[in-house]
Amino acid sequence: MAGNVIERGDIYFTYRPRVEQERVHGIEEIQRLFVILQPSRGRRSRRLVLGRKHLPRPEEHERFWGFVDEVTGRPETLVADLEGRTYDTQTRGERTQPEARPAGEGRYALVRHGDHTHLTYELELPEQPGDVQEELTIEPEASYIIAVKNPEAGAPAGAGLHPRQRADLPKRQQERFEGRRFTGADPDLLDQEGIEFVLIGAAHDVEEELDVRLDAEAEDVESAEIFRRLHVPREKHPTEPLTKGEWR
Repeated sequence: MAGNVIERGDIYFTYRPRVEQERVHGIEEIQRLFVILQPSRGRRSRRLVLGRKHLPRPEEHERFWGFVDEVTGRPETLVADLEGRTYDTQTRGERTQPEARPAGEGRYALVRHGDHTHLTYELELPEQPGDVQEELTIEPEASYIIAVKNPEAGAPAGAGLHPRQRADLPKRQQERFEGRRFTGADPDLLDQEGIEFVLIGAAHDVEEELDVRLDAEAEDVESAEIFRRLHVPREKHPTEPLTKGEWR
């Protein structure tokens, strides 16, 4: 059964090194993986945080928790928070949080498929995925089922966001759960900061699975949307992970 595209846009993957980790050599030295969704039309851009430091493996149908960290009408603010910074602590003195590194760019679509929603994407950069993409499981092309968690549903102790951090949905949107723990990830639900979701690996071939073309185009560092549309300063963020798939 063919899927129904409910949103298209640009997708970006970035990772932040651990504190004081100026040079990264592998996934164990990163703090977080972010996914940025920038819709093509009329919607606000979103920054997602994954609970694991890599994407689910489609062939193993892994299930990872995540949440919407920030939603904004000014996409450049999504990366302003990912700049490097220095701060003072009472126990360790001055500490440095390195800037995030771009690790992938492409086209995505949210696709309604039966009673569930898929997040699909196809990479444009890097042209040839390397060690970075392999360790972060950023496939050249992939499809994931994405289901939004009911903010009013309970969670095991210590799991998920603190209740104060969870989305407080308008009544109309809350009623869509009809008392269930999960529902399909429609765009207006993903536009809520603090909304939690589950991402489930589904397939590698988007067109074969959903009959959807993502129309990714060849890019290079000069034409990369992450620098042009998100205003990521190339002089402050190492580009090797994005263009060559090499850790920095």
